[in-house]
Amino acid sequence: MTDIQRCEVRPGRLVEWTFSPAAVATASGLPEDARPPAYIQESHIRTARSVREDGLFVPTWLGTAFDLPGRADLDALEVALRGWTLRHETLRSGFRWSGESGDEMRRFTLDADAVSLHRTVVGDFTDPAALVRHLQDRFDVTADALRWPNFIYTAVVRDDSTSVYMAFDHSNVDAHSIHRIAAEIHELYAAQLAGEALEPAPASSYVDFCEIERTDADRIDDGHEIVARWREFIRRCDGRLPNFPVDLGLDPEAGLPAQTLLREELTDADTAAAFEAYCRPYGGSSVGILAATALIVHDIGGQSVYRTVVPFHTRAKSRWSDSVGWYVGGAPIEIPVEQAYDLPSALRTVRAALHAGRPLARMPLARVLHLLGADFRPTSPDLYSIVSYVDTRGIAGSGQWTEQKAYGLIRVSYGDQVCAWVTRLHEGLWLASRYPDTDVAQKNMRLYVERLRDVIASTVR
Repeated sequence: MTDIQRCEVRPGRLVEWTFSPAAVATASGLPEDARPPAYIQESHIRTARSVREDGLFVPTWLGTAFDLPGRADLDALEVALRGWTLRHETLRSGFRWSGESGDEMRRFTLDADAVSLHRTVVGDFTDPAALVRHLQDRFDVTADALRWPNFIYTAVVRDDSTSVYMAFDHSNVDAHSIHRIAAEIHELYAAQLAGEALEPAPASSYVDFCEIERTDADRIDDGHEIVARWREFIRRCDGRLPNFPVDLGLDPEAGLPAQTLLREELTDADTAAAFEAYCRPYGGSSVGILAATALIVHDIGGQSVYRTVVPFHTRAKSRWSDSVGWYVGGAPIEIPVEQAYDLPSALRTVRAALHAGRPLARMPLARVLHLLGADFRPTSPDLYSIVSYVDTRGIAGSGQWTEQKAYGLIRVSYGDQVCAWVTRLHEGLWLASRYPDTDVAQKNMRLYVERLRDVIASTVR
């Protein structure tokens, strides 16, 4: 995971694809699709609108970057991109504001046979920095939560290679979705070049999942055990959702701060394997990263209990494993660090907390907050801080990511929270984090990363 500035952008001829004017015109006249937005989609889009109404434009797109060999056949690539788009229904589904107050979100979904792409040759770029600025500005405008279509595909064509850059509003994708794209596009493109009629079966629809999840969520009321546990957790967080518990140098009167990105290798492959072996009796590296974090933030910030919301995927059934969408829930976790005086005891404590908390991630937090009656008017795109761990080694094509210069892209813009992603690659462990761009936060995040690296290394010794 990285940003567009750090994904090896090189000069070349820029080409882009968006939905054609005909497809957009057809969508504008579509009737309502009765399937509702997921709670996480609705919360995301309402937050974007709320922040925009406060006068701040906060891009929140996710994307991917990867190379194809040689000068791409743009006709073949366009067929591949359209075929991939057709696999994933969420990409041709959007929302309109409706109702008497104009405050109700209603879905519409374009039929597959109405999907067509429009190709534009933007021009030749000789300066990588100028190309990066253009791509970021274009993605900000096009992959925006408050417009539709809200994604864009681009390619930078050169004689020796072609770099593909794709950006999506977060309402359509999560990290797992992003990680799978490179291999799927490579397969479709190679089939086109070979003259093979490869038509992959449609993946299970995230739009269907949204309806299923929301129906289940709407069955609970404010007396449900999950709601009670969240209520108590938020009470112990002084009525808020938790931030990263170290000093970030924030000025509460200064508005939403700009963020910066920290991205670097934590360990090589051998150390990552040793850390996994050490943590395996307690549940593996994901438990280990959280346990290490609890100990470290206690040392830096001094709080006796580490409270956080842990992201869990909600792809509970295998039918959703190939689907593009935002399949993420959160579970509240409390780690009494003063009782976890060393790494083994912290690992035991985290394992127990995750086991107890994981079922809560299946209930969308936006539904819980509504039932709590909590007035969380969003002033930041992130409701809370996260530390996420993902092992990508089992994802198709991940062994070729270095060769293909493949990256997951995150947009670093504004926010008062810390969002950190620890990723297990074939080459080792990497960390990427966006956080407020203050001197204090930079010092404490640097300290966090150095100590995290030390804790991981200590398991080898």
